Amino acid sequence: MRLITDDSVTASFGLAADECLAARVGVGERRDVACSVPTLRLYTYRSHCALVGRFQNLENEVHRAYCAEHNLSLNRRPTGGGAILMGDDQLGVALTIPGTADDSYSRARELMTQFSSGVVHGLQSLGVAASFRRKNDIEVNGRKIVGLGIYRAPKGGLLFHASLLVGVDIPFMLRVLKTPFEKISDKEIDTVADRITTVRREIGREITVDEVRARVAEGYAATFGVSLNGGGFSDDECVAITKLERGKYLTAEWVDQTTAVPDAQGSAKIKTPNGLIDVRLTLAGNTIKAIMIGGDFFAAEGAVADLESTLRWHSADPKAVVATLESVYAKRANDLASLPFDPLTQTIQQAVRRARVAESASRADPYGCFVTPEGAHV
Repeated sequence: MRLITDDSVTASFGLAADECLAARVGVGERRDVACSVPTLRLYTYRSHCALVGRFQNLENEVHRAYCAEHNLSLNRRPTGGGAILMGDDQLGVALTIPGTADDSYSRARELMTQFSSGVVHGLQSLGVAASFRRKNDIEVNGRKIVGLGIYRAPKGGLLFHASLLVGVDIPFMLRVLKTPFEKISDKEIDTVADRITTVRREIGREITVDEVRARVAEGYAATFGVSLNGGGFSDDECVAITKLERGKYLTAEWVDQTTAVPDAQGSAKIKTPNGLIDVRLTLAGNTIKAIMIGGDFFAAEGAVADLESTLRWHSADPKAVVATLESVYAKRANDLASLPFDPLTQTIQQAVRRARVAESASRADPYGCFVTPEGAHV
């Protein structure tokens, strides 16, 4: 497998490269068309940029005025998933390999688990207790450390994307990316800091992106049972990438496209004998895209983050929410003993209702982390 490491390309070129390689690797042994070898690209971008998922609206995900003021580039990934901030402290992973006929959205979780194994292995070799979590995250004790996404090219090639937080400036991230909170405050910063983590935080020391990159490369070599051979893009690949970049990733038609799913925010508070429950969420269609559960109740470390992670990209249907919460409470009854079940479900449902009031009349199912030529799937 070819290994490409680079820290000098722009977001538009890098995204075009990933889609281009996925298209070319999917043609297999055909000699009448140009093809590319399976490739692992481990990279950072030349400067900070905000990248939204394939079917997200920029207006819903990023603070465009702040990005324009600070010359942050914006772009759209071919893979699904949520908006991310990329810079010199975030390691990007792009794996392009040939697909098979049964690589449909029904296998999304299986594929995500398989493709993320190299990242998980690399993190674990550093002493980070990382594991794949439902849908499209790698977490450490309930805190997100890696976001994931998959794209299947029309000719069958697969592209796996990951964004790994070696470090992160949370106040800066919140000025770039939107959250269910209306204002940036110390409380919001602390809340977000409790939901995500970084390699440096987990190992308790400074570590360079290059060192993490080497561990991730070793992780893929071990989990995939392959040798990684360093290289770069071929001349014909560069021509194809540049053509795709100019025709797609540098165009407003691609970057600024909108979907039929407007995001809506809702919040609710309920006082209980054990303390205040404060829920803030973002609703996309009938899906809870993001949720923050706060208040002055007591709960074990990571228990609330576990609830939030379980409900992220989850149906907003009340029965489905109750069923999922019941499963979490069954596993963590002692950890959540001071966060009463019924008031929590009532607060979530009230926040959902308020989000729907604020939502536009248009209704559609939101899109998830797995993108196929036929569409996208949660």
